[in-house]
Amino acid sequence: MFDGQHHVHKRKRIHQKHEPYPHPEKWKRLMDRLIYIVGILGPVMSVPQLLDIWIGRSTAGVSLVTWGAFLLMSFFWLAYGIMHRDKPIILTYICWIAVESMIVFGIIIYS
Repeated sequence: MFDGQHHVHKRKRIHQKHEPYPHPEKWKRLMDRLIYIVGILGPVMSVPQLLDIWIGRSTAGVSLVTWGAFLLMSFFWLAYGIMHRDKPIILTYICWIAVESMIVFGIIIYS
């Protein structure tokens, strides 16, 4: 029981209960489409911070530790999305990694 096989069997049971894609219910189909938009808009909302760092060359009030931690966590979320083949998670965290990387490098360069 401690060899990790219990997890494989649990995932197998969960996988069999997934809902169909695209979902037959119109509201769930709408949510399936909207999640991609939300996944892209999240990182886009950080663009003003990015522009302030790279164009304004101002890092006042921006924490390297915080943005570095966000970047590290985004790599874990991306790995999770790849492991579970969850396209919205993969797309969202590729965008976040791009934005967060530019912010972290900007903080390092202009601090």
